[in-house]
Amino acid sequence: MTRLSVEMLAAEAPEPITSAGHAQLGIAVLAGIAVIVLLITKFKLHAFLALTIGSLALGAFAGAPLDKVITSFSAGLGSTVAGVGVLIALGAILGKLLADSGGADQVVDTILAKAGGRSMPWAMVLIASVIGLPLFFEVGMVLLIPVVLMVAKRGNYSLMRIGIPALAGLSVMHGLVPPHPGPLVAIDAVKADLGVTLALGVLVAIPTVVISGPLFSRYAARWVDVPVPERMLPPRASEELKQRPGFGATLTTVLLPVVLMLAKALVDIVIDDPENSVQRVFDVIGSPLIAMLAAVLVGIFTLGRPAGFTKGRLTEVTEKSLAPIAGILLIVGAGGGFKQTLIDSGVGQMILNISEDWSIPALLLGWLIAVAIRLATGSATVATVSAAGLVAPLAADMSTTHAALLVLAIGAGSLFFSHVNDAGFWLVKEYFGLSVGQTVKTWSVMETIISVVAGAMVLLLSLVI
Repeated sequence: MTRLSVEMLAAEAPEPITSAGHAQLGIAVLAGIAVIVLLITKFKLHAFLALTIGSLALGAFAGAPLDKVITSFSAGLGSTVAGVGVLIALGAILGKLLADSGGADQVVDTILAKAGGRSMPWAMVLIASVIGLPLFFEVGMVLLIPVVLMVAKRGNYSLMRIGIPALAGLSVMHGLVPPHPGPLVAIDAVKADLGVTLALGVLVAIPTVVISGPLFSRYAARWVDVPVPERMLPPRASEELKQRPGFGATLTTVLLPVVLMLAKALVDIVIDDPENSVQRVFDVIGSPLIAMLAAVLVGIFTLGRPAGFTKGRLTEVTEKSLAPIAGILLIVGAGGGFKQTLIDSGVGQMILNISEDWSIPALLLGWLIAVAIRLATGSATVATVSAAGLVAPLAADMSTTHAALLVLAIGAGSLFFSHVNDAGFWLVKEYFGLSVGQTVKTWSVMETIISVVAGAMVLLLSLVI
């Protein structure tokens, strides 16, 4: 980024809500993050409340008027929820429909029937990646872990040899591929193209999931050899269904939004004329809202009808799917509020100036900031949202592909070394019956491999496209 472009961005940026210098702003950022970390880890406060209080603390340490801090936080929360809230809700409905209809089990059973022996870890990573596309990480884990445990038990496989590939598939999808909340918020923050980000995200995800899943699981199985915990082997709910959706119909429904968004990106590249009627049609049907809505509506017929769902049952599925995402929406929204407070305080411009002085590539800077916030807060989503807000000014004069790569660099950094302040850490520990040390040697190392490999892939792609 040239000094001229930095000066142009500075001229266009809104007046910050504080006149604090770089040193005070730096202290304010560290103090705000420290408050969030302490509230989440030591006082076990919900992330939504911690982010809200941390935003106010940031503003106070930066010397900004409290009323302006509140306005910035509220504006950031509102715009973030407005941008991704509906998509998160639609994703939750599709995920619940997929689980309750038995469609997810159908995909799992079909693939497992054709896999065995050494191919089983590869089958598990494929299952997790496909199922993980429309599902939140926690939902995908709850859905797949019982299957992982049953496969390991029934086939006498090492638990880590089967479990790590499944976790890798879910985690990579969660961090790199929209329509997951983190990538969506980052796309919105840096004004990246969703279709291009999705295409590049899948490209980065493939080698990343191979290295961190089936390949790393060989070593994880040697480091940690534990039996399948019997208490975590519940009966599969879908067995109660008289009929399950077909494999082809289920897979088509899951992949529909991805196909529509990729089609939009391809048409935009080939035609490149906003006034062209074909491109305008694809711009509509390939928009995230319409793509996800189409998948839900199609899913009602391809998933709900074969399972024998009545209208009342479909309504019940929708209601039950929306309740659990209230916390996710609030955390994502509060993360957006924290991000906006950072921006309005002038922290974004400070990062812009510092990065120019240090000559750190924007993609590497985005990855490093996301890593720092991930280690501090334990939340991949908070790390993604906050880092995206900090480095957003750097994307102003980037090409479409490099803006998308910036999103992926941030997403990769947000997955670095999950430890005791991450809910996912404890979820894995309890599901697999591991000690804290065993969880670090398997799950935490796997997350670090994902982050480093994906970050390296993004940097390599930036040199060739």
